[in-house]
Amino acid sequence: MAFDPVKSVLGAGGKHGLADNEKRDPIGLAVAALNKFAQSEIIDRLGIRKSSEQTVYRVTSAGFKAAGAAGRTFARAGSKGTGTRVPSAGNTGLFDLTPSEDEQMLVDVVTEFAAEVVRPAAAEANETCTAPDELLKASLEIGLPILGVAEDLGGIATERSSVAGVLVHEALSHGDLGLAVAALAPGAVATALSLYGTDEQQSTYLPAFAGDEVPAAALVLAEPTALFDPLTPATKAVRKGAGFVLNGTKAGVVRGAECELFIIGAELDGKPQLFLVESRSAGITVVSDPSMGVRAAGLTRLVLEDVAVEDVALLGDAATYREIVQNSRLAWCALAVGTGQAVLDYVTPYVKGREAFGEPIAHRQSVAFMVANIAIELQGMRLLTYKAAGRVAQGKDASREIGLARRLCAERGMQIGLDGVQLLGGHGFVKEHPVERWYRDLRAVGIMEGAVLV
Repeated sequence: MAFDPVKSVLGAGGKHGLADNEKRDPIGLAVAALNKFAQSEIIDRLGIRKSSEQTVYRVTSAGFKAAGAAGRTFARAGSKGTGTRVPSAGNTGLFDLTPSEDEQMLVDVVTEFAAEVVRPAAAEANETCTAPDELLKASLEIGLPILGVAEDLGGIATERSSVAGVLVHEALSHGDLGLAVAALAPGAVATALSLYGTDEQQSTYLPAFAGDEVPAAALVLAEPTALFDPLTPATKAVRKGAGFVLNGTKAGVVRGAECELFIIGAELDGKPQLFLVESRSAGITVVSDPSMGVRAAGLTRLVLEDVAVEDVALLGDAATYREIVQNSRLAWCALAVGTGQAVLDYVTPYVKGREAFGEPIAHRQSVAFMVANIAIELQGMRLLTYKAAGRVAQGKDASREIGLARRLCAERGMQIGLDGVQLLGGHGFVKEHPVERWYRDLRAVGIMEGAVLV
């Protein structure tokens, strides 16, 4: 049976239960937008296209080196004034981590999509380092790129949607972390533009993300440097005339060979800044960079050689840069929680069904305690991540909460992957079971910077 998110959320009647003139919250708008997905032809062909039919570059060990994609021309629009901002969520004064009804409905849709579409495609995507076209198109129909974009800018957010973003990241990564990153990457750029862009930047770039042909885009912060500190990037930007010139090498660029737009971190006048760079700009070279984990995201390097951009390219200020680093780390925490939950859900029935010496191995305390520890650590990761997301949504300083969540998710997430492999014994070492892939993916949580954002 074809995956139908509208029926799964709204039931057979297909109505949300709100009057036309009644105000919808951001998630209610997202659920309403799913009607577009149900009517799409994509729903009838969610079978994953074989890698031989793909036309994008393969980021394999053979490698490639190419100029930036010949993307569309983004026509300048808007004024120099401050852009539209999504207001912070209200503060109820209660510490309640229970998702709202509409948030839960959206999570249910994404969870079903992750189970029926993402999980079956994960193994091949890991091998080819390429996310299937059909899967990416289907993720666009769900509305992932505009989840954090203001309603006035063509998105679906009427208030800061950090909690909803965390829930979506978690649900999607339960299918596969690498494919989740590939699908969520354009939304990171759109969210950054919505939160920090000027009117001119928003008017120039955001209409494409709200349209039918959403551009591949990437939030690029990481660099191929040992002990890399995102707040002190080696990539340099210098003022030249009315614009800037960028030089340096960036790493961890999601779907770099396809991208039409980048948000790139670079140092300007001794401070970290963000720049909007179109892929058709001269001096951009995309180089394959196959990785140990998150392979389905098609990670590449981006070499910048005297890349000239206009003054409109500067996005926000140094404070904006620091906030994006923090909120990107929060998104990675949510991805770790989702993948960690996938490990727990996989190993629990396995140890109950696997027999040794005449009884299930789950009867042995060492095995049972290891599974219990995974569940305990996972709940701690989830608690810290949700608490940080709640503070971000309310416009409060969440640097402490995000720091704690990242530390726990990076360390315990990697341990959860390792324990999952250990619990499967010899099966944990082979690709017949997905746990070895999840282990490799979870190691990226403490290493990757950028790529995703809430």
